Amino acid sequence: MAQAGQDKELTLGALVLGSALTLIFTAANVFLGLKVGLTFSTSIPAAVISMVALKALGQSGILQNNIVQTVASSAGTLSSIIFVMPGLIMVGWWADFPFWQSALICATGGLLGVMFSIPLRRALVTGSDLPFPEGCAAAEVLKVGSDDGSPAGAEESKAGLLALLTGSAVSAFYALLTAMRLAAADAAAWFRIGPSATGIDYGLSFALMGVGHLVGISVGAAMLLGLFVGFGAATPILVWLHHAPDPAAIAEATWAHEVRFIGAGVIGVAALWTLGKLVLPIAKGLRDAAASSRARKGASGAVLPVEERDMPVPIVGAITAALLGPTIGLLLHFTGTGPLAAWSWPLAIGGTVYIYIATVIVASVCGYMAGLIGASNSPLSGVGILAILGAAILLAVTVEPFVPASASSQMIALALFATSIIFCAAAIANDNLQDLKTGQLVGATP
Repeated sequence: MAQAGQDKELTLGALVLGSALTLIFTAANVFLGLKVGLTFSTSIPAAVISMVALKALGQSGILQNNIVQTVASSAGTLSSIIFVMPGLIMVGWWADFPFWQSALICATGGLLGVMFSIPLRRALVTGSDLPFPEGCAAAEVLKVGSDDGSPAGAEESKAGLLALLTGSAVSAFYALLTAMRLAAADAAAWFRIGPSATGIDYGLSFALMGVGHLVGISVGAAMLLGLFVGFGAATPILVWLHHAPDPAAIAEATWAHEVRFIGAGVIGVAALWTLGKLVLPIAKGLRDAAASSRARKGASGAVLPVEERDMPVPIVGAITAALLGPTIGLLLHFTGTGPLAAWSWPLAIGGTVYIYIATVIVASVCGYMAGLIGASNSPLSGVGILAILGAAILLAVTVEPFVPASASSQMIALALFATSIIFCAAAIANDNLQDLKTGQLVGATP
């Protein structure tokens, strides 16, 4: 680890390769997310590609490979914004995605996620026994493939790349067959069970099989249990309570509008429970981070291990405070026209306060879940539902009684807009903590 700390870490080649992989993996994740509502962590495939590519360029090194997977893995998580932002088009407020607004939402929320994940590192990564399955797996891949240029490490890297390319080719071939109507893309049906009904929706995508392989048996079993509760119990019971003449006709609507919100409620209770457990560890993490900052300034700073060199707390605070400006600016621009224009400043300030408070909560919860079951399985969409419900309730209580009825559509859009920033912060915190675990295991600078 001491030797690793002396290697080059942040290099131009690593950043360029990471950015190129980000473009590819973002496109793949956006497609998969829009198709089946699930994105995947790109850390491991990025690490495998990096080890082969950088070695071919004569820039091999475990820390550089770690930078590549850290850059590329942001694609796997920030693409989750597709679960919120398209809502602005669905409600009719946007006709398309304004580039600069969309980019600033991702940048502002992403930077907030990074800042809030810094104290969480000591609470969740170094000060807990959370397994971080994907972060540990990525670290093992990096260690095996970057084994000081040994023949075994080179062979492992080549074998990993070959497996990646083979899987991609097989998946693309099956996707071609489904596009040509020569194979089924899924098996879905809603059917009666006596006086009630339920359904099944089984995707045959190879991408889903790959995600299942990444998450492992224990997480897959938990998802299977949730599937049984949702489709085997909650849906048929609620359909039966409707007493519809054709139960199968309303089964899908019952699942979409009732059962999914039961799931969101479960996530909400888990979020509050998790937050309560994390209050003391987060406070300790802030104290430890402040102590690390003081140690770096003192005589012992030169010998402080690289794994303890967090960004100094004053800089974290300054960046977090500086992000108030763009956050307020985004909300002012959004509410500056339309029925809410007269309320633009109070809404911008109040919305920013809500965004910061909600971001602390969702970043903590998503970071904890990333440590528990992996970033690919962290319940980002459920947390997004809770965030938008909170925004909608606040607007309904504090704003709706004082504005004309014509403002209701803009209030709905505003709740979605604010949640988009929160969602970006949660997504990046979710991914960043996984990457920080990988970095801890390979001796990288936090």
